[in-house]
Amino acid sequence: MEQERANGLDDIAFVHQSLPNIGINDVQLHTTVGELSLSSPLFINAMTGGGGQETMTINEQLAEVAKTCGLAMAVGSQMAALKEESERQTFTIVRRVNENGIIFGNIGSEATVDQAKRAVEMIEANALQIHLNVVQELVMPEGDRDFTGALQRMERIVRDVGVPVIVKEVGFGISKETARKLADIGVQYIDVGGFGGTNFARVENERRNDRLMYFNEWGISTAASIVEVTQTVPTASVLASGGIRTSVDAVKALALGAVAVGVARPFLKTLVEQGIDALIDEITAWHADFTRMMTALGAKTVNDLQRVPLVIFGETHHWLTERGLQTKLYSQR
Repeated sequence: MEQERANGLDDIAFVHQSLPNIGINDVQLHTTVGELSLSSPLFINAMTGGGGQETMTINEQLAEVAKTCGLAMAVGSQMAALKEESERQTFTIVRRVNENGIIFGNIGSEATVDQAKRAVEMIEANALQIHLNVVQELVMPEGDRDFTGALQRMERIVRDVGVPVIVKEVGFGISKETARKLADIGVQYIDVGGFGGTNFARVENERRNDRLMYFNEWGISTAASIVEVTQTVPTASVLASGGIRTSVDAVKALALGAVAVGVARPFLKTLVEQGIDALIDEITAWHADFTRMMTALGAKTVNDLQRVPLVIFGETHHWLTERGLQTKLYSQR
């Protein structure tokens, strides 16, 4: 269940540049996420965890697409495989298919250091996502109700796991207050996972008799969350996800300050309905769109894109202004 264009990126407009002074061949899509070097700022974000043969097939196909297109890929939550040996193969298939690719592991904030290390080892992960899903858990009939100690557990994982740790929301956005807490424990990679994509409150509410409707509209839009985090922790590598449905959404997210953009549901939909070749064609088209838009803006690199002028208006402007964040930094750069 997705929101209708609620990611906030429709409130972002580029300032047209009539004299960009570059050509398409000058544009490079390479980006860096901290110590990780990615050939594309686009990555396949976490989707499927556990689930037997069907999940294994999807992960195998996504890994093939990631390999062909040169994308990083995150697996879904590995918690099931840490508890049930038979689920391991639904994840290990990703590394078997894409031996040299950039792959992110994925665990919940309830995980221990030992579980984090086992998740990394399972798929030889280059980085590890820790997902935050408090609202989803509260709405889920059988979900967690106590989130005490999550920050301390993550601090231990960041210190001991041996790979970059990406803390990721699942669709409700990261606030500046949360970003500060994460920075204080050494987290250098934050995926904002903003409101605007799959709404897990709505999904879980469908399973309840007494629906908690107030959580259905809960969260910070992806656009607003990118600004909240980048302005609060400018040294962090910020990844953008949450309702990224088009190449235009992705380029806007990068221009706001993200170093990479994660897409999940739209790519899965194409894969399931049309197959591997169709998804490869779609990603290739996104890359071509990136190149054309960056050319029009005079941006040779993702770093250049983060310096082009843009205007923030509408609800996103109002939100950011009320939160004490500086919107003119973007329009006058």
